Amino acid sequence: MLWKHKRGQFDLTHEGLIMGVLNVTPDSFSDGGCFSSEVTAVEHGMELERAGADLIDVGGESTRPGAAAVSAKEELRRVLPVIRALRARSSIVISIDTSKAIVAEEALRAGADIINDVTALRGDPAMAEVARRSGAGVVLMHMQGCPRTMQKHPRYADVVSEVVTFLQESLTAAVELGLSAESIALDPGIGFGKMPAHNLALLQSLKSFAPLRRPLMIGVSRKSFLASLAGTTTMADRFWPAVALTSFCREEGARIFRVHEPRPHHEALRMTEGIMGKGGKRKSEVGKSRISMLPL
Repeated sequence: MLWKHKRGQFDLTHEGLIMGVLNVTPDSFSDGGCFSSEVTAVEHGMELERAGADLIDVGGESTRPGAAAVSAKEELRRVLPVIRALRARSSIVISIDTSKAIVAEEALRAGADIINDVTALRGDPAMAEVARRSGAGVVLMHMQGCPRTMQKHPRYADVVSEVVTFLQESLTAAVELGLSAESIALDPGIGFGKMPAHNLALLQSLKSFAPLRRPLMIGVSRKSFLASLAGTTTMADRFWPAVALTSFCREEGARIFRVHEPRPHHEALRMTEGIMGKGGKRKSEVGKSRISMLPL
C-alpha cells in the first residue's frame, strides 16, 4: 500500500505513520495561539519530528466547530514562513492543512509535499488541478456541513455507509480529474459533522473502508467525544484514550494517525504492529526501509 507525495512515497503495507499537528493559528480548539509565531511554530515542528512524527501537518485556519473563516492572505501569512523554515532545517514530509487552492499551491512551492483538505477537493474548484500539477499527496476527508455549522444537529440514516460512499465518490472523482490513486489517502472525519454515536459507529467499522484500497487516516487526538466517553470535561483526560485508539485503529486497518503528541502514539503504533507481526522496528530502521524520498 503506497502513498505517493511530491518528493517520494510512503510504503504503508506493514507499518503506519504518525502525523504531527502543527497549528499556527490563534483559535484552534486545544492549542490556539501556542505556536502562532514563526519561532515557536518551527521549534515545535522540530520537536514533533524528534518525538516520532513521520510527517508534520501545518494548518493556518482552525477547523474547530464554529471557527471563523480566515482569508487566503492571512492563511498564507501564517503558514508560508513556517513551512519554509521547516524545510530549511529538515527533510521531513510536510502537509498543508487547507481547503484553499492558492494556499495549497504556495505551500507546495515553499516545501510542502501533501495537501490535507477537509473538503475532499470540493471546497475550491481549483484544488484538484493544483494537486494534479504538483504531484502532491492528498488527504480527502468526509465532513457534513462546514466547520462553522457542522455540529448543529448532524444527521445520518447510516453513518458508516454514507461516509464510505462519500469517500468512494471523492476518490473516483479525484482520479477522473487526473490525480493518481496512489497519491490519495482517505479520512472518515471523526468529529467533523458527527455526534459521539456517529464517531463510535465509524471507529467500530473501520474494516468497512478496506475495499477502497487506500490508506485510512484517523484524527481523534484531543477531540471532545473522547471526554464524553471517559466521563470528564478536562482536556488532559483525553490524552490516554486517544493513544488507546491509535492502537485499536491500527489493528482495524488504519495507517495514518494525526496527533498532537507523537511519542506515545508512535510507541503504541510500533508495539501494536510488533504484536501483529507487521513491524515494531525502531524508527531509524523504519525510516530507511519504508520511506522513499527524491532529492530536495
